[in-house]
Amino acid sequence: MTVSTYLKRISDGAIIRDNEKESIQKSISTIQDRLYSYFGSAIKEKFIFGSYTRGTILPRSMDDQSDIDYMVLFENDGVKPQSYLDRLKKFAEKRYSTSEIKQSHPTIKLNLNHITFELVPAQNDWFSGYKIPSKKYGIDDWIDTNPNDFNQALTEKNKEYGYVIKPLIRLVKYWNARNGYIFKSFSLEKWIVEQSFSGATILHTPDLKECLFQCFERIDTGKLSEANKNKVNRAKTIVAEVRKLEKDGHPVPAEEKIKKLIPDTDEDTKGLAAILLGMR
Repeated sequence: MTVSTYLKRISDGAIIRDNEKESIQKSISTIQDRLYSYFGSAIKEKFIFGSYTRGTILPRSMDDQSDIDYMVLFENDGVKPQSYLDRLKKFAEKRYSTSEIKQSHPTIKLNLNHITFELVPAQNDWFSGYKIPSKKYGIDDWIDTNPNDFNQALTEKNKEYGYVIKPLIRLVKYWNARNGYIFKSFSLEKWIVEQSFSGATILHTPDLKECLFQCFERIDTGKLSEANKNKVNRAKTIVAEVRKLEKDGHPVPAEEKIKKLIPDTDEDTKGLAAILLGMR
């Protein structure tokens, strides 16, 4: 196996499938029904947005903070955002009484066993579009948003680069989760989509491996804490070492080295199984 085929295998495995996807879909259907049952005509619209709709959400096995962004558009009765957040919190406490529920501005986090929902109250203005609570603590006001505008930008970028951008995002998010969430997930996705990867021509686009390497080579560490700066610099060093190993004709050591950056999920599973067997 080469570095390229290894990275493709890991990115292909970083997709929610089968039982996990079925459980999430059931939870989405349930929360839709419960919202309408609880609020009735006070809700004008509700829909999923964010990484789940973009195909860049990671399975819980790769990111235990994976969540579903769910927008709830209320009839405008003139109150401040906190009032709507309070209403969503009361709804969650009543209909999901055994689940962990808390406000994480500007959302209500509903933590189920297999997934977390981020419930986002919203208003809709015919002139400026959707509005959600400000993300800044202490500011109880609305800000404008277009919840799915980034989806189109990602789709176009993914097509432009031969459909490697979504797999690339999943790999980088996996690394980010493994390293204590150095960067906010959505900011990381936006930054990757804004990149122009060198080596692209009309007839050729860089492969997944090359785009991944360029991402790590370009990460700016200037505003990071010393601990996070060290984590990024370690990633940069690994990329440089893998490049050299491949250039010198050493594919097997190169593959082993890249696992220091993007760990093998199969090995993690085997390690967990061994621990569980040892506890018997």
